[in-house]
Amino acid sequence: VQLQASGGGLVQAGGSLRLSCAVSGRTSTNYAAAWFRQAPGKEREFVARIDWTGGRTSYTVSVKGRFTISRDNAENTVSLQMNSLKPEDTALYYCAASSKWYSGSSRDEYEYWGQGTQVTVSS
Repeated sequence: VQLQASGGGLVQAGGSLRLSCAVSGRTSTNYAAAWFRQAPGKEREFVARIDWTGGRTSYTVSVKGRFTISRDNAENTVSLQMNSLKPEDTALYYCAASSKWYSGSSRDEYEYWGQGTQVTVSS
């Protein structure tokens, strides 16, 4: 299974970006997915997760109400819409997938990882 993240970039505070993660090498869409991020000098942290149907989602407190995770099982993609971006959202963003129908917020629960896409928010 391969995950390819894209959509990162440089944006001013208050702006928006949409990250996309293309999942390949897997014929079934019965997998949970999540986005994590890692800022320089910090640990990789959970951002958002979604179950395999797309009907159940969860967010870390700092992004709730600003970020939306979604998936398109027909296209085998997982997206993260990020609005009202803040400088503290600056990080390398990773998409991850799990063979379970819904996984938690721990990195250890995800077997597959993308390469990361950089998001930089200027003040």
